[in-house]
Amino acid sequence: MLIHPEINPVALQLGPIAIHWYGLTYLAAFGLFLLLGIRRLRQEPYASMTGAAAWSRRDIEDILFLGVMGVVLGGRIGYCVFYKPGYYLAHPLEVLAVWQGGMSFHGGMLGVLVSQLWFARTRKKPWLEVMDLIAPCVPTGLAAGRIGNFINGELWGRLSDPDLPWGMVFRHSGSMLPRHPSQLYQFALEGVLLFVLLWFYARQRRRTGQVSAAFLTGYGLFRFIAEFFREPDDYLGLLALGMSMGQWLCVPMIFGGMALWVWASRRA
Repeated sequence: MLIHPEINPVALQLGPIAIHWYGLTYLAAFGLFLLLGIRRLRQEPYASMTGAAAWSRRDIEDILFLGVMGVVLGGRIGYCVFYKPGYYLAHPLEVLAVWQGGMSFHGGMLGVLVSQLWFARTRKKPWLEVMDLIAPCVPTGLAAGRIGNFINGELWGRLSDPDLPWGMVFRHSGSMLPRHPSQLYQFALEGVLLFVLLWFYARQRRRTGQVSAAFLTGYGLFRFIAEFFREPDDYLGLLALGMSMGQWLCVPMIFGGMALWVWASRRA
């Protein structure tokens, strides 16, 4: 049995300014996206595009800027709507209190979809072409975020078998019983494994929409599996069929991704 190391969430204190580890993991996520996005431009079909259809580093930078806005706004709004709608309807001003925590991946993903739709329309590029470009660059950012969750000792897992060698005690959970370090499971599945699979899948020329479909299906499936080991939110618990809110939000992702892949494969 292991004990969570209780890492100070503040990485650096400069007078009244506190730099948190979680903020640094977000910074790392954005930096990795920029590096991978530029590298994606060397792959087909983007490398051979010319004229008005050509892509540039400036496009990647603009996509990142809009994506950050989509993640922050969509993630916060999604958390308020999906997880605590009643509370935030009664306290609408607290929707703006992002420093209190509360972000939803699924809401952030919707925010990114909207931001990239705006980018595609203003640059006169096919929306699915934009999404295919950035999809393999996203999982490393998810991995960085899960490391931030682990450092903060939040989003811990369900109780594990006492004999599990990597079972870990999270003091903030209110008990000294070992739990699954579900943040690290998600780091490995949604982050590292999904990145490797998508990156190699996208290196070959695919029909427009298939890489995006692979991301939706892959993330939805890996997150669905990881939720079996993650402690559900105490104010929600398990919902219908014994599934968590995270699992229910993954169901449309999985089926939507599969439908998109089939639709894309049938296009001329």
